[in-house]
Amino acid sequence: MSNSNPPPGTSDVFPEEIPLWHRLEDSAREVFPLYGYGEMRTPEFEYTEVFERGLGNETEVVQKEMYTFKDRGGRSLTLRPEGTAGIVRALSGTDVMNGIEKRVYYLGPMFRGERPAAGRRRQFHQVGVENAGRIAPEIDAECIAMLLHYLEKIGITGSTLLLNTRGTLEDRPPAENALREYFGKDIETMCDDCKDRLNRNVWRILDCKQEQCQKVIEAAPDVVSLFSPETQKFFAEVCEILNRLGIKYEIAPRLVRGLDYYVHTVFEVTHPGLGAQNALAGGGRYELYLPGSKKPVIGVGFAAGLERLLMAQEALELAPPENLIPPVFLVGLGGNARRLNMKLAGDIRRAGIPAMAEVEDKSMKAQLRAANRINANFVLIRGDEEIDKGIVVAKDMNAGTQEELPESEVIKWMLPKIIKKC
Repeated sequence: MSNSNPPPGTSDVFPEEIPLWHRLEDSAREVFPLYGYGEMRTPEFEYTEVFERGLGNETEVVQKEMYTFKDRGGRSLTLRPEGTAGIVRALSGTDVMNGIEKRVYYLGPMFRGERPAAGRRRQFHQVGVENAGRIAPEIDAECIAMLLHYLEKIGITGSTLLLNTRGTLEDRPPAENALREYFGKDIETMCDDCKDRLNRNVWRILDCKQEQCQKVIEAAPDVVSLFSPETQKFFAEVCEILNRLGIKYEIAPRLVRGLDYYVHTVFEVTHPGLGAQNALAGGGRYELYLPGSKKPVIGVGFAAGLERLLMAQEALELAPPENLIPPVFLVGLGGNARRLNMKLAGDIRRAGIPAMAEVEDKSMKAQLRAANRINANFVLIRGDEEIDKGIVVAKDMNAGTQEELPESEVIKWMLPKIIKKC
């Protein structure tokens, strides 16, 4: 392995790629506050029991994928595999437990010990939202609408919204019995994981992606009919609101999502540009229990992987974001000119314009090549002759023109041209 490679399942993001990430992050900071959501940041690791209790000991994330370690004090800590549990842990110390609504969103890295593949990383990044404290079908529908608004903002079209209900905890026993009875007849033809899930957590079978299991899963009974009338009414109201909002969706009776805290509404957005693992974003309503608590935090939210969003944008061949403010390159011929240029570059930067000044003794030709590499729209040239005359040669590379200006006039000369371009 080359020393320049990061660990498997991780990646470096270089400066030329960062504008693509900023587009996703800046759009989140633009769209979510329109719905009353504020940004929140929590630690990148938590006490392990926050995830074991919150996500469920029987989930595959907890069973197989968490990065868990003991610190020097012997405490068991885990790098966060998802965002909801940590956000809920923090919000549980607020008045959400008394039914006061909190609306937050987050951005940041998550960690899972998965087998690296397209769209699957061991360190990946998510944008997500949580609306905690209250339960209403209107809140669920608005959360879905906000996700679609965000995807529209970042230029992702052609996605499909899948919708289902997980019912309540009270709805689960008859549904689990029906699923266990159905899958039990064919379990020997299914994968080893599904054999284990049959008695440990039968819902996880519905989430299996193995080809040998898919045919059996596709014919599984629709357990929603076994849920209570109140649960079915809640789901019908969510669907009715989405219809009123003009949001298209498909009912996916075997959509369960991968975590045990989900109740009522669950949803997923898929995109053909992602290949076989086509989930772009997903979420739903939840009741999440924290260690030592007998009362759950209720809420609804979603998360989207930034790496997957980038893959979808690439599949759609979206143009990369433009640097709206064109850069300036300062050519200095001689030590005195280079030092004077460093001061001028500082003044230009304080005016909000990106500027790079050559600091080594290089020829005019070499410095102009450097200006071309950064696609500089303006080049400022100064040597001994210009210093003696008290001027700077200012070249507009797009217009193909140049002028001789006093140093004090350079920024005034550039600003109208920059404003026009922006």
